[in-house]
Amino acid sequence: MADGGADESSSRTGSLDGEVRVSKDKLLLRQRLAVRELVDTEVSYLHMLQLCTCDIRSRLQQQLPEGDLDVLFSNIDDIIQVNSRFLHGLQETASTEEEQVHLIGNLFLEFQEELERVYKVYCTSYDQALQLVETYRKEPKLQREIQGIIEAVVPQAGSSGLDFLLVTPLQRITKYPLLLQKILENTPPDANAYPLLQRATSALQDVNANINEYKMRKEVASKYTRVEQRTLRERLACINTHTLSKKTTRLSQLLKQEAGLVPRTEDKEFDDLEERFHWVSLCVTELKNNVAAYLGNLEKQRLEGLVWRPLCSLAKVLAGPQNLIKKRLDKLLDFERVEEKLLEVGSVSYEEEAARHTYQALNSLLVAELPQFNQLTLRWLGQILRTFVALQQDFAKQALQRAECSLAQLPHHHVSEPDFRKLVEDVLNQTGNQLHSFKENFQKVLPPPTIQPLLPGAEHQVQALLSKYGPRKLFQVTSSISGAGTLDLTLPRGQIVALLQNKDTNGNSSRWLVDTGGHRGYVPAGKLELYHVAPSGEALRRQAGPRKDSRHLTPEPTLAPVASVPTMTQVVAVYPFVARSSHEVSLQAGQPVTVLEAQDKKGNPEWSLVDVNGQRGYVPSSFLARAPGPAPWGWRLPS
Repeated sequence: MADGGADESSSRTGSLDGEVRVSKDKLLLRQRLAVRELVDTEVSYLHMLQLCTCDIRSRLQQQLPEGDLDVLFSNIDDIIQVNSRFLHGLQETASTEEEQVHLIGNLFLEFQEELERVYKVYCTSYDQALQLVETYRKEPKLQREIQGIIEAVVPQAGSSGLDFLLVTPLQRITKYPLLLQKILENTPPDANAYPLLQRATSALQDVNANINEYKMRKEVASKYTRVEQRTLRERLACINTHTLSKKTTRLSQLLKQEAGLVPRTEDKEFDDLEERFHWVSLCVTELKNNVAAYLGNLEKQRLEGLVWRPLCSLAKVLAGPQNLIKKRLDKLLDFERVEEKLLEVGSVSYEEEAARHTYQALNSLLVAELPQFNQLTLRWLGQILRTFVALQQDFAKQALQRAECSLAQLPHHHVSEPDFRKLVEDVLNQTGNQLHSFKENFQKVLPPPTIQPLLPGAEHQVQALLSKYGPRKLFQVTSSISGAGTLDLTLPRGQIVALLQNKDTNGNSSRWLVDTGGHRGYVPAGKLELYHVAPSGEALRRQAGPRKDSRHLTPEPTLAPVASVPTMTQVVAVYPFVARSSHEVSLQAGQPVTVLEAQDKKGNPEWSLVDVNGQRGYVPSSFLARAPGPAPWGWRLPS
């Protein structure tokens, strides 16, 4: 009996061991099948991609423009390159069957970043490719041609056509975590490869999550990057209560930050990137303006084709990121407001949470891609500048060749370069000495530059102010003044006033209290300058008397006041004069003047009616004098 019980127990134990072995064998079989499915589907997938690039794309070149093909097939060449190396690694794992799953896990971890990089770009452009496919469906003839090409190369595509091909990379990258999960489920938990497969499965799930996040950011960016040229009417039509509410909320948040009521979000990394981008943008704008001004002086064909058009394209490319940076500021204000509410209340609405995520997406995208954009822009700008410099060198060579051809026609072409330099220096020295002599002679008859004449009809008023306040208190209005307050004065340019106090009642030194001889009030101090009474004719004659100086090459003319000159006499302006009303005319020192009347309408000899280059008006008589000879003083042309 005891022996029989022992035999029965041992038979049950053997049966359990056999079941365990059978279970493990089944598990390993399913694991091998899952691995085989991964390798076989990878081979088929890569073959499909190669058909797309080699056969289908080449045949479609006759039906579709190159730009459409770039959008449809995106970076499929990069995907083929990465997946070819990945497939080669998968096939190599078959040589060591015991460690195959362990090597597969390592392989996925090794290719994690590369798979994310290439599929991220393709998935982002997928929607744009679908839009092109929709436009082709609206042209039946083109659609039939495309469908015929695809069915001839890939019969299994069926009626789906381009849709079947374009979606294949998206399906593949999303299937990798499922294939790894299937291998993991058929791997014993106590196996050495189990933790590694877990990590690989999680890594491929993260790859898909990152691709989705990147695609969402790109969609948000493309929404705000578009540059729309809308009229004022169209902009007004877009205004509604929701828009006004958002603008008002953002303005309120901005004012709170400026007042220091709420803290401002600091992002040093983005601020540095934004500053560099604006610097690059400013360089492009300045170069574009300079080249536009330069175009009129060079051969336009080469400059426009090699410099101007690429520069305009670069400036156009900058418009999108500029809009994105501006929109980020708006979304930042929304984000800060939502964060405040989240701290105060603890919850936010669905729309507020969406606004929060929108800012985070925009900011992450700009921080990630703005450095690359700045670098590419600088390279683009550098190439344009190098091309511009090369064109400048060609232009300089052409100019030198033309100059050499024209050099033989010059009178001194036979003179050597040192002798020619000596000749030029001698002529310049001689001319400079004559100019210096002319300057010294002319300065002897110039009055102090601050002396101002009196306005016609204002002599009595100025004399009254002069006698009451003295010359040190008199000021002249340099430009018209329009009084804004009840105590402010409105005065014309050239008006003479007397200073009463150099500040107002509040102690403001920029407003002076003045007296016009009839009214008192305040005027801006910056529009007043000290007035110097013009000297009389006798004083001018004493100043302009003859001087003995052996240094002057020509005699100095003796000036006579115009008051004693008969009507219709040709004289010379001794001092510059700026007209301050329509009754006056401006003068320049040394300018010839015809005196029509040696007094004004009231008989005042201090003002003369003159004709200057066809313009008639009054000028101070003391500013005019006769010239003894027709040639300017102190000047003689070189012989």
